[in-house]
Amino acid sequence: MKLTPEQKQEIADQQSQKNQTKRVTSPELEKILYEALPVLDHGFVRVVDYMGDDTSIVQSARVSYGKGTKKVSTDEGLIKYLMRHWHSTPFEMCEIKYHVKLPIFIARQWIRHRTANVNEYSARYSILDKEFYIPAKEQLSAQSTINRQGRGDLITGDQADEVLKILKDDATRTYNNYETMLNERFDGSVIDENKAGLARELARMNLTLNSYTQWYWKTDLLNLLNFLFLRADSHAQYEIRVYAETMLDTVKKWVPITHSAFLDYRVGAVHVSEKGKKIIQQMVKGEKTSQESSGLSKREWNELMTSFGFIDKVI
Repeated sequence: MKLTPEQKQEIADQQSQKNQTKRVTSPELEKILYEALPVLDHGFVRVVDYMGDDTSIVQSARVSYGKGTKKVSTDEGLIKYLMRHWHSTPFEMCEIKYHVKLPIFIARQWIRHRTANVNEYSARYSILDKEFYIPAKEQLSAQSTINRQGRGDLITGDQADEVLKILKDDATRTYNNYETMLNERFDGSVIDENKAGLARELARMNLTLNSYTQWYWKTDLLNLLNFLFLRADSHAQYEIRVYAETMLDTVKKWVPITHSAFLDYRVGAVHVSEKGKKIIQQMVKGEKTSQESSGLSKREWNELMTSFGFIDKVI
């Protein structure tokens, strides 16, 4: 990830601000506020604003004055209780705003989470940067044979080189054509003074989906955790997962007690169906059970057995 001198100066100016407030702040999050945290080859995540902290969750749960209780251990117990029993509204009292730079194809996947306020960089108004996401070789995989929306075995050797060349060549060619249609370079210089450029809102249609876009994404803590539960999961697409993992680190700095409870009761937890619960109870009692007698499909059975370590992976 490369930032222009102007972008670096803007971040430095933002971080040098000295503002007084009577509101709660998170010291660890303040340390990285406005900082561009690198993701992929040209992307980043920046926290640009936030409201509330762990005590705000406690305060709203108790509808009390001031900063929750004075005992961190008591606040921790309540937040764990709220997370464990799927209470939602107290976590909605905290909000955060991110500035994210990401490939367009990931933005289209991300926007399906319709629980945030989003304002995206306008390619009708400005020229998109000449930057494209090109995967590292270790991320080039064939289509999975068991998952229609997942990756399978790694592609290596000459085939991997060919794929990378196609991605680079296509992105470069279409961007060059984009500039030609605009009659303008990405730095703002005119190509031919005697020609009129095509409208930006039309020229942009020619760009590849690995071109980078940017947006501001603001959401409350509850919906952020819902997003991270799905997108920081090992089954999520790699490219969106690395953004989610970076954001999860910011959550740890922002609301450390909630972060710990989230890892314990969501990320690291196992959720089973009623039938699955009965099977586990039978196994604890030493009773014999099988997929055929369980009432579960083969996939459900394998997922249950994998969750509790009885088999290594879903077959």
